[in-house]
Amino acid sequence: MVRTTPPRPVDVTAHFPELAPLARTAVRLHPRPGAPTAADSSIGGPLLWPAGEEWPACAEHAGPELHGASVADVFARRRILTEAWARPRAEGVNLLTADEKVVVDRVDHGTGIAQDGPAPMVPVAQLYARDVPGLPRPDGADLLQVLWCPFDHEDEGCAPRTALRWRKAAEVTDPLAEAPQPAAVEEHYLPQPCVLHPEEVTEYPAPHCLPAELRERVRRWEEQEDQHYQYALSVSSGCKAGGHGPWSFSDPFPLSCPDCGGVVTPLLTLATSEWDGTTSWRPVEDADAGGALFPHDNEPTMLSIGRSYNLQFYACADFPAHRHVTNMQ
Repeated sequence: MVRTTPPRPVDVTAHFPELAPLARTAVRLHPRPGAPTAADSSIGGPLLWPAGEEWPACAEHAGPELHGASVADVFARRRILTEAWARPRAEGVNLLTADEKVVVDRVDHGTGIAQDGPAPMVPVAQLYARDVPGLPRPDGADLLQVLWCPFDHEDEGCAPRTALRWRKAAEVTDPLAEAPQPAAVEEHYLPQPCVLHPEEVTEYPAPHCLPAELRERVRRWEEQEDQHYQYALSVSSGCKAGGHGPWSFSDPFPLSCPDCGGVVTPLLTLATSEWDGTTSWRPVEDADAGGALFPHDNEPTMLSIGRSYNLQFYACADFPAHRHVTNMQ
């Protein structure tokens, strides 16, 4: 289904023409729960992976035991809660049956589960170039794959450790039939399989990234005109490719390629929510969403990054095959 971002409340370049040269195209991915295959772009879907290629794993989360929840239990918990919140019940009746509560509690509290060796990373995103116009990529590559360890890593700023793979899809002639799974995960780092509905939008830099004089003029204009540049006119919300960085709770700081020291540009943003309470970026097709109590309409991937933040991936502007960097905002 097509997803369409509502028009911006105002044309901000009509008030600040100097923003026009700073515009960038972003591709909002609009993930929605579904059943993607390895032939599809997706979040949380299966990857088109060569059977003979080693699957990434995290040596820091190895056996003999991991503390968390099994993948099967996480998906069962989500199904149980979705059905429980949707069904009618009399006042005072428990939301969950006794058996359902056992599963939900097992996930929420976590438990020790045996892990044989390093924990396999989980698939997070797969983007075919045909679905994401302008995706910066190494020459000849037409497929980006993202995986991460489904546990916090202190040296990653209490975010997952990530792995990226670029490949030529046509060269995967013997695909892996079934990916390995870690024995346990942190529930909020296991994405719900989602199909994508890519849409191009225009973005402008977050206010933190504007020159001080322009930033101050924008601030005064916001107050006078009752507008909100950061959350309605600059950087789009939700999962996206390209565009500008969603700087929010910290001022921008320099990021550079770990291999050559060169400039890096936004590659992919994985977001906790697709739109915020203002609904400025909510697609018009979702205006009449059912308002389900679980899961929330604006949290289709069921990821929760940090305190409901975004995890952004940056790639080397000159050599996209170089190692990436991440930033949580």
